[in-house]
Amino acid sequence: MLNHTREETRLNCHVKRFCTALRFLTLLPISWHAEEDHRHFRTSLPYFPLVGLALGLAAFLLSTFLLLILPVPVVAVLALVFLVGASGGLHLDGLADSADGLLSARPRIEALQIMKDSRVGAMGLIAVVTILLTKFAALASLSADRLPMVLQIIPVVGRGALLLLMTRLDYVGGEDGVGQLFYEQSAKKLFLFGWLLLAVIGAFFFPRVVLPALVGMLLIAIFFAKWCRRRLGGATGDTLGAGCELAETAAAICCSVTFL
Repeated sequence: MLNHTREETRLNCHVKRFCTALRFLTLLPISWHAEEDHRHFRTSLPYFPLVGLALGLAAFLLSTFLLLILPVPVVAVLALVFLVGASGGLHLDGLADSADGLLSARPRIEALQIMKDSRVGAMGLIAVVTILLTKFAALASLSADRLPMVLQIIPVVGRGALLLLMTRLDYVGGEDGVGQLFYEQSAKKLFLFGWLLLAVIGAFFFPRVVLPALVGMLLIAIFFAKWCRRRLGGATGDTLGAGCELAETAAAICCSVTFL
């Protein structure tokens, strides 16, 4: 009986952590134990790929239905709109702020200050438009039978990139930054668990596209991490969001090349 109670408590804790990740990364109105989020932010990290899987599954179902009545380019646009809307534009906002700071040619401290400014500059706008157009072009190049599959995996590898960046970079966004909520000393252990979960998800759900998607994500994430370390000394919440968008785009490109 005691062991059964412990198992229930452990399962309940895992569900709470997953819900914390789900509330942060999406706009889903899940209020169950939301008041306990402050206790689970850091331990929710391994569930980021699982949140990506939930988003990808929704995009898969939506695109599969829309492809019955609409051409591939239109479905690709609508699927992108859905994914951006489901995440509240969280990562695109980080991309815009990161571009304004990283491409400003200002010293490190000034670049970080620019990134904290809520206003979007020219570089930020250019970055968002470029990423969306590139992602759309990659998705629109796919056939109708492959588009839903790729839409299903790119949110997964995007959230996996968040884990990779957090283990390779120190946090330099300040104590008031959102990213600080998730940083802790044991992040590498959580990263390994999260990547194991990512590998299992990829191998089970997307065996045909997992390799090109992971290759694209790893290449861009490693390059971006080096740039952030050299330019800023580490990561901020904005650069983490930017890394997610860049990883999704790279994964979409690699998948489109694979299926040429």
